[in-house]
Amino acid sequence: MTAVLMTVDGLGGVWTYALELADALAQHNVRVTLAAMGPALTQRQRDAATSSAALALHESTYPLEWMDDPWAGVDAAGEWLLALAAELQPDVVHLNGYCLAALPWRAPTLVVAHSCVLAWWDAVHGVEAPPAWDEYRVRVRAGLAAAGAVCAPTQAALADLSRYYGIDWGTVVPNGRRADWVRSGPKEPLVLTAGRLWDEAKNVAAADRVAARLPWPVLVVGSTVHPSGSRVTPRYAVPLGHLPQEELAHWLRRAAIFVLPARYEPFGLGPIEAGLSRCALVLGDLPSLREVWDEAAIYVDPTDDDDLAAACRELIDDPNRCRELGERARERALTFTPERMAAGHLALYRRLLAEVDGPAGPGR
Repeated sequence: MTAVLMTVDGLGGVWTYALELADALAQHNVRVTLAAMGPALTQRQRDAATSSAALALHESTYPLEWMDDPWAGVDAAGEWLLALAAELQPDVVHLNGYCLAALPWRAPTLVVAHSCVLAWWDAVHGVEAPPAWDEYRVRVRAGLAAAGAVCAPTQAALADLSRYYGIDWGTVVPNGRRADWVRSGPKEPLVLTAGRLWDEAKNVAAADRVAARLPWPVLVVGSTVHPSGSRVTPRYAVPLGHLPQEELAHWLRRAAIFVLPARYEPFGLGPIEAGLSRCALVLGDLPSLREVWDEAAIYVDPTDDDDLAAACRELIDDPNRCRELGERARERALTFTPERMAAGHLALYRRLLAEVDGPAGPGR
């Protein structure tokens, strides 16, 4: 058995990714122990971890490296993780973040790039991140340089690491999602989007703005409570709030169109879930999303509400085109399986383990 210690948080797609990966790796006799950081997990998340193939879940509430002024907490998280690794003696340490790879691990490390503040800032604001993020920049670069292996879910995300940190090596391992929770059924005249309304990267606010210009209702899945505690609600779209998986599957089954006019999205599990549900996809025109979806989606300028509205109206006015695009999206989404994802990670684990006694250095 190969033992893996994997960091995780419950805030977004990393949580789903980790559980899918743990289940798929178990089929290869790889057992994953999860070490959670960030805000406290919900009971629903704890139950999901218990139901998964993860060997154990260790919880903490140490801040994540992309949060405001997190560094004392990040350092404390490092001490906690090193103590946990000393107790568990994993064969591989799988880090779903960057900075902690610079710690003196006894086991080889894999860093998985899910997102990047510097790339996010550039995409959302059109300028480099301000000096307040200099510490983040330094620590991420150090973590990447120390990692035994690095992977990202798209070539576009890997290119961001090269652009912002000078890392010109790494492996693309696409994320994967099971299809067994998706139910088929007749599509209805509904447009669905998913994300927090204040998240400028997901750009759900654009879908809210164009909702008043469309003949179909636009529904928004996602929390309406800002981290500050204030409530942010759509002006024209219908808020559904944060939904558990079974309720999300219900709305994805019904919606004919899924829109995500993202300004920044390294991979996008939301569109994968929508594609599995035969939703026609209207996505932000980003290299990463084109890489994932190729000709199975319509792409729009995320800064142009007219472009988004026109793409939605094109599908609304042409039901055959809408159905065809939904079928193409499902066919494409079915290629991003947990088994494919596990195979990519397993190859990296094996490479790391084969090189434990070899020379150190990036690109191993």
